[in-house]
Amino acid sequence: MAGNFTLEVVTPEKVVTREEVQIVMAPGTLGEFGVLIGHTPFLTTLKLGTIRYTDSKGEEKTIFISGGFAEALPDKVTILANSAERRRDIDLERARTALERAQKRLGSESAQDIDFTRARAAMERALYRLRLAESRRKQ
Repeated sequence: MAGNFTLEVVTPEKVVTREEVQIVMAPGTLGEFGVLIGHTPFLTTLKLGTIRYTDSKGEEKTIFISGGFAEALPDKVTILANSAERRRDIDLERARTALERAQKRLGSESAQDIDFTRARAAMERALYRLRLAESRRKQ
């Protein structure tokens, strides 16, 4: 089934994108899923990862998300993300600094004062953002 549908990615702070697309791939908590126009409606949770999509002109694009929810309808996919950044908007220096900070926390000798779950999550976010941002340099 060929055709375009609307993709909307929003966070509590902003609309990251609202555009016509051909296909959307997203990191569901039960596995990655893809949506084309006319898809059966569903609602699912999302995990840390990358939304990949092809816009109406055939250009592939990516957005980093740190979890949230997705609603797929036959003519629209809405992503409600905890946070989201287009690959081109990721600040490499900020991501490197966040990674170093998380690694220091995890390697700290004063383990009693550290929330390991939060530190690990921060490290995972930083690593994912770095990988995505650095992949744009290779393209």
